[in-house]
Amino acid sequence: MSFLRNRLVVLGIVLLATLLLYLLLPSIRQGSMEPSLEVQRMGLSVGTPPPSPPINITIRTRQLPGDPPLFFREALPVDAAGRQILPKLQIVLLHGQAFTSKTWEELGTLSLLATNGYQALALDLPGFGNSPDSETVKTDQSRVELLRMFIETLGLRASVLISPSMSGHYSVPFVMKHSAQLRGFVPIAPVGTRTYTPQQYQAIQTPTLIVFGELDTNLGAQSHKNLLQLPNHTVAKLQGARHACYMDKPREFHLALLDFLNKLD
Repeated sequence: MSFLRNRLVVLGIVLLATLLLYLLLPSIRQGSMEPSLEVQRMGLSVGTPPPSPPINITIRTRQLPGDPPLFFREALPVDAAGRQILPKLQIVLLHGQAFTSKTWEELGTLSLLATNGYQALALDLPGFGNSPDSETVKTDQSRVELLRMFIETLGLRASVLISPSMSGHYSVPFVMKHSAQLRGFVPIAPVGTRTYTPQQYQAIQTPTLIVFGELDTNLGAQSHKNLLQLPNHTVAKLQGARHACYMDKPREFHLALLDFLNKLD
C-alpha cells in the first residue's frame, strides 16, 4: 500500500506541474513579445498604431501659385498649450502613383510629425489630387525646378524629402542636383535609381534612410541595391510589407522615420 501511495503522490505532482505550466505558458509567450526599449522610447507599442496626438493638430490646405499651381497639406508643430512653435525640421512628403497628399493625412503621418516638433508639408504632384496636370513638368529638369521652387518659395531651410515610388521621378534627380539644400532624404522604393553612376551616388553626402518592403522584390529590391551606393545611408527593411510598405506597416515606418529624424536634429 505504501508503494502504491507513493506512486499516486508522484503522479499527482506531475499532473500539478503540467497544469501550472499550461496556465503560465500564455504569459511566458506574452513576456517574450514585449516591445523593445527602442520602441518604448518612441512611445509606440508593438502591434498597435501610433497613439493619437495628445494635442489638437490642425491639417490646413494651401495652394502655391504657379504653372502648375501646387496644392499641399500642412501640419505645424505646437506646444502642449497649443501654441505654434518653431519646427525642428521641415518634412516635405511626396506620394506614389495611386496616392495623393491625403494619404499622409489619413495615415496619421502629418499629425505624428507635427506632434514631434516637425513642420510637415504633403504635396499633390502635378496631375494628382488637387494639383492640375501641366506640360511644363515632363522632363527631369522641369521636375527638379518644380521642387526647387516649392522649397524656396515657402522658405524651407532645413528640409527632409520623403519620396515613395513614382515620385522618384522628382526626388532622385533633385537630390543629384541640389542635395546641399536637404538635411535628409527618405526614398521609399523610388523609381529612377538606375539612371545614375556610382560616382554620382558617392558624391551625395545627404543623410539618407532607405526604406523598402521585404516582399517588394521588384522596384524595392532594385532601388535598394542602387541607393546603397549613397555613402551616408541607413536602411529600414519592413518585414512582411509590399511595395507601398509604409501603408502595410505604418507603425514600423513611423518608428524608423522618427528615429532617423531625431538623429538629424
